[in-house]
This record gives sequence, structure tokens and C-alpha cells, in this order.
Amino acid sequence: MTILVTGSIAYDTIMVFQDRFKNHLLPDQLHILNVCFIAPEMRREFGGTAGNIGYNLKLLGEAPLVMATVGEDIQPYLYRLQTLGIDAAHLKKIPGQFTAQAFITTDLDDNQITAFHPGAMNHAHENHVTGALGAKLAIIGPDGKEGMLQHARECAAAGVPFLFDPGQGLPMFSKEELDEMVRLADYLAVNDYEGRLLVEKTGRTLEMIARDLKALVATQGAQGSIIHAAGKRIQIPAVAADALLDPTGCGDAYRSGLLYGIAKGWDWERTGRLASVMGSIKIAHRGGQNHKPSREDIAAKFKKAFGTSPF
Repeated sequence: MTILVTGSIAYDTIMVFQDRFKNHLLPDQLHILNVCFIAPEMRREFGGTAGNIGYNLKLLGEAPLVMATVGEDIQPYLYRLQTLGIDAAHLKKIPGQFTAQAFITTDLDDNQITAFHPGAMNHAHENHVTGALGAKLAIIGPDGKEGMLQHARECAAAGVPFLFDPGQGLPMFSKEELDEMVRLADYLAVNDYEGRLLVEKTGRTLEMIARDLKALVATQGAQGSIIHAAGKRIQIPAVAADALLDPTGCGDAYRSGLLYGIAKGWDWERTGRLASVMGSIKIAHRGGQNHKPSREDIAAKFKKAFGTSPF
């Protein structure tokens, strides 16, 4: 099944603060916040939600269509995608813009502070989802606001079922816009914080929102995830990781497992377990795209955790 992945293509500059943010933030002084976190470790990685999800789908044996708007500095990323065999035909270069850039600082508790320059991502609406793409499933990931709304409407108009993944872009949307996105979507995925924010902005519980969807997936970090589907609450356990090195891109890896399971028509327990496996593999590596398991490695990790092979 052809899976369309919309969202950001970005370069991630990742720094590690060898302490805990909470030790250096004074709750009663946040209104005059002026802090500097010294981060002796820094690296630049290929990232962005569309890039990360596309990468993980490729690991699973899929041939995703990645759609995004990028800047004039995209050439190194294009070369990487070509090397990986990922179709880059739907990356639109925007003159005079940088490719989106994330500057991420992570502390020893895996908390993150991120500064994000959207750059070319703000032009996401210049890409269009049409039936000519041949997509049978899509994900609307964090992107330019206008682009996300447009792509959701275009998917619905073209009859392409999609997973709505608002991510860190969730605060951009009004209650009315979120209600529309949920109404148009078939599936929705949020992490624990995003889920709380979604509840606050819409005035509805996750269980209530799930009634309008085929499934609502809420990840909870080390506590695993919960899938609300057909009136049921399915608990998916977290899979033990070989190491806890970097949470960057773990949610994207998880979502690749969701998309794969949906595309294959799996039940939600099996789908959620594969998603959990993908997240656990990613967190043991630094950066969003430096893990390189084969399908056999993924199957072995799944079997070790759950006693059966997924494929």
C-alpha cells in the first residue's frame, strides 16, 4: 500500500545538557527567565517528522511518498534520501528559504527544550494531495498550519484515509480547527502532553474524541501507550530498550509502526506492539535516523518482547 507522509523535513541540531533543567529553573522567577544551559555535546542530524517517519517506514520495507517544502540548503538531505531509496519527488524547494531547523537541548531526564525555525515549512500549502499520487493511506504530521489544514481537507476530498498527528504544532490550532481535523481524520495520535492540551482546547475527553475516529492513540513514554478504538481501551506496553540514549524521533518511529499496521489491516494490539518496538529501537540511538535495524532485527525484537513474530 502506498503511504503518503506529509510534515516537516528538517535539520536537527541536538545538544545534551549534562544536568536536569529542574535544578536550574526557579518556579517563582519564570516571568524573568534568563538562563544558559551549557551543552558540551552537539551534533547535526537529518530530521523532521516526515523525514523520520519515511525513514522508519523504509526500514519496515515500505516505499513511502514523502511530501514537504524545503529550502535552498536541502542538497545534503536530498542526497541522503536518494541513497536510502526514498522517493523525494514531492519535496518542493522554496526559493530564498532555509529548510526547517530544530535546535534541541535534552537534559538527563530526557526533557527537551526546542527552538524551531520553520523556514520553508511555512509554505507547505504549496504542495497538494490529489488522487493522482496513488496514496491509499496518509499521515498529516506537524507542518505549516495552512498546509496541515489544506492537506487534511484534500485527503478527505480524495478519499484517502489519514492519521492526524498534530505534534508540537497542536497549539497553533483553534478549537474549531481541531474539531474539523478530528472530523476529517480516521486516526489521531498524540503524546501525553499533547493529549492533555487537546482535551483542554476542545473541551472533550480523549474517550469522547475517540468516538469520532477509528482509533485514537495516546503514547505515555515509559508507561507504554493506550489505543482507544471501537469503544475499547487497549493498553500497549512499552518495550524495553537496549539503551536510553535519545528520545528525539521516538514518536515518529512509533507512528511508522502504526501506519504499517493500519496499511496491513492488522488488529490494534499487534499494530500498537510493532509501534512500541519501533520506538524502543530508536531511543537506543542518537538522532532521529541513525538506527539501522533490518526487518529481521525488528521481528526478533518483537518476538523477544511478545513471544511471536510480527511479519
